[in-house]
Formats: sequence, structure tokens, C-alpha cells
Amino acid sequence: MTTDKNRATAAAILPLVGGPDNITSIAHCMTRLRISLRDRTLVQDEALRALPAVLGVVEDGASYQIVLGPGAVARVTPEFEALVEETRAAATKAPAASATPAAPTTRTITADDLAAQGAALKEAQKARNATPFKLFLRRIANIFVPLIPALIGCGIIAGLNGLLTNLGWVPAVVPALAAIASGFMSLIAVFVGYNTAKEFGGTPILGGAVAAIIVFPGVAKIDAFGLELKPGQGGVLGALAAAVLAVYVEKWCRRWVPETLDVLVTPTLTVLISGLVTLFGLMYLAGEASAAIGTFANRLLAHGGAFAGLILGGLFLPLVMLGLHQALIPIHTTLIEHDGYTVLLPILAMAGAGQVGAAIAVYYRLPHNGSLRATIKSALPAGFLGVGEPLIYGVSLPLGRPFVTACVGGAAGGAFVGLFGQLGMSFGSTAIGPSGWALFPLLDGRAGAGTILAVYAGGLLVGYLVGFAATYFFGLSRAQLAALDRSEDEPPATPVDQPGKPPVLTH
Repeated sequence: MTTDKNRATAAAILPLVGGPDNITSIAHCMTRLRISLRDRTLVQDEALRALPAVLGVVEDGASYQIVLGPGAVARVTPEFEALVEETRAAATKAPAASATPAAPTTRTITADDLAAQGAALKEAQKARNATPFKLFLRRIANIFVPLIPALIGCGIIAGLNGLLTNLGWVPAVVPALAAIASGFMSLIAVFVGYNTAKEFGGTPILGGAVAAIIVFPGVAKIDAFGLELKPGQGGVLGALAAAVLAVYVEKWCRRWVPETLDVLVTPTLTVLISGLVTLFGLMYLAGEASAAIGTFANRLLAHGGAFAGLILGGLFLPLVMLGLHQALIPIHTTLIEHDGYTVLLPILAMAGAGQVGAAIAVYYRLPHNGSLRATIKSALPAGFLGVGEPLIYGVSLPLGRPFVTACVGGAAGGAFVGLFGQLGMSFGSTAIGPSGWALFPLLDGRAGAGTILAVYAGGLLVGYLVGFAATYFFGLSRAQLAALDRSEDEPPATPVDQPGKPPVLTH
């Protein structure tokens, strides 16, 4: 039954993105189905948003992203991939979806109008986001996103293992859980190297082979110009650099090595040259960079405290809006390698709390707008679990002010958590991916478990309350209230917008 539902969702999406011939690549992250398109004009955005399973759409450079939510996206994506292959093999073309009917000329502003306004805002941002630097960051994110499920699973097992160890329960199970939790992290450099080579156009297994040098125990016997090497030195940053180098060496070999010798010479030179540079340079440099990142993050909260938390919590929602938040994944991963947890994630998670508080305030300020209230009710459960895209693109961003007041709530929650870090109660997440309530099982730090949970819960509560209060009192202008706080069958209080033009609601 579940498979049929996921198949039906995939079948509904496919014709609305131009059919199988319009798709060049398919992937997914925690919440989004990511596809690359041949012709962007074939996509029917409004029809996609109207699908019950679709929480929103995001255009991020060359990637078109359909927000399906956690869990659902991991089930729909394989069905979508299979459907694309089947339709291509059968040489059939999905029928074009019928055009959506024009909106009535006399009505209240609904959730669909806000979604259209959000789409217009994203389209305006597209040109500004397609800079070389941002595109590079997205490529880096593409390397780490596929690793998130394993990071989450191993992080939760590590937390369970720590709890059992502290309580002294089931001592025989503790070593087994430790092995399960640590196995992936001990070899994460290999997976990073594999994905890096794949992303930058090289042979993935060669990238993994070069990165494997970093975690090989035998590196401890190598004297690199008087500097002792340690297994794992450089971590994911070293693996990333080594695999990028391997890609360039491989491409150079492809240009100069005769085809008859390519199968022997190219992989040998790629691994040899990249491996030597990794051992006698990259491992040390990446190790110093990793240590610097860990030291900086800890000092930032130890000395910056509330102010640092305020800035980080307040600026994270704009990063999510731009799709750049995933560029922080290498930093989070490096901190987990360095300290066992990332101190940044609990602070950044406060942005989601501010977003939830803002959405609840909009809900109570618009008691007569059934359409928008229904959208908020359906998106709030995901928001409490840290999935903010439906609320951002369906509510706060197109409304304008609530997006800003949501950032205010995130800043307040971040300041609360940062303050306790400054007081010596530093803690973080043992894995990346979840936030909101879903982050509780992943928390670890210097203080006791009860203190850590209480501080994080207090930060969420502050984010909810400040986001709610700021939005309730300052988030909606009088003009917005007049346009929004009416039922759909109530005559408009302002001149009717022209058909086909979304109402401009940001003031």
C-alpha cells in the first residue's frame, strides 16, 4: 500500500517536470527530490505545488528541488527513478498536464497566492545566487548530503551507547554499540573521497582509494619531513582535497596517456601522484585546518557566547532560503571528528524555532483565512522536527515581515544557547541532518545529559515565544491583514488583483 502511494506520487510529479526526456539527473537530500532539467520552461510549478505530497518547490542554480519532507523523499525517489527508466525504455511520453484554471477575479488571498508570490521571489533571487562561489559551495554540499543518513544513524547509536555507559547498563552491549557507531566515522574519509571524485567528474573509486590513505594505520610509520603523521589526520578536509587532486591528475593522464596504456597507466599515476602529495603535504595542512576550525568554534562560543549565538541563529534562515545551509556540512563534520559533536548545530536549529513561532502567530492573526491556516497546520509538524521549507516558502517568505520576525526568534533562541556555552555548558550534536525536536537524541557535551536537554529545550522555547511575539505584534501590516483575514467567499476589501499576477504582500 505504501509502495503504491509512493509510486503514485512519482507518477504525478513526472509529467509536471516535463516528462522523462526532460530529466538529466536525479538525487535527493533529507527533504528534497533534486532533479536537473534540459528545459526549465516545461515545468508546471503551480500544478506541482498543488499536489498533496509536495510541500514546496525550490530552484537552486542548476538543480530543481521538490520538497517532499523527511522519510517521504527517500521512498519516492527510487520510485521516481524507476518510473523514468521504465518510460524511457518503453519510448512513451507522459501526457502534458492540463493547464491550471485561471484564478477567480474576486476572492480573498489564499495559500496558493502566497505560494505564487514565493515562487516569484525565488525567481528574482535565481540570478543573484548563480555566482561561481555559491555554485562551488553547492557542489561541496552535494558531496556530503548522501552521507547524512549514515551520520544520523551512527550518531543516535553513539548517543544510546553513551547513555548506557553512564548508567552502567548492559555492559556487554556497550562495545558492540561503540563499534557500530564508530565504524562509519572511522572510514568517512573514504566515502568523502568517492563522492568528491564523482562530483568533480573523475572516477569515484580512484577518489576513494586516495582518500583511504588518510585513514590507513600504516601512515604512522611515515616520516613526512620530520612531521609525525597519524591515521585520520586531516579528516574529511584532507579527503576532499586529495580526491579533487586525484580528479585533476586523472584528467591530465587521460589527455596524454595513449589509449592502449590508459587502463594501466592512468589509475596508477592518479593514485601514486595524489597519494604522495597527500602523505607529504595535504594530510598535515588539512589536519592543521581541522584543528583550527575546532578551536575557533569552541572559542567563539566560549568568549562570544550570547552575541555569537544571536548572529548565528538570526542569519541561518536566509541561508536556508538560499539553499546554502548545506555548505556548512563539511564544517559540522569536521567538528564532529575533532570534538565528537558540532557545537554549531544546536544554535542554528533555533532558526527553525523562530520560524515555527512566526507561523503560529500568523495562524492566530488570520482567524478567517481557512486556506492559509490549513497550510500552516499541515506544515507545522514538519517545522517542529526542523524541516522549515514548507513554512518558509509557503508562509513567511512571501509575506515578507514574518520572515524577518522569524529570524528575530531564531536570534533570540541562538543567544540563549550561546550564553550557556559561554558559561561552560558547551554541547552539540553528534550527527548532522535533524534539528528541532528531532535533535534531542543526538545531543552530547561537557555538562550532564539533563542539563544539556534543558538548555536546548529552553532555547527552543525562547525561539518559539520570541518568534511568535515579534510576528504577532509586528509581522503583518494593516494592508496585509485587510487582504488576508477574510474567508474565500467574502468580497475583497481592496481592489482586485489582475488575473495571473500574484498579489504583492511584502510591506
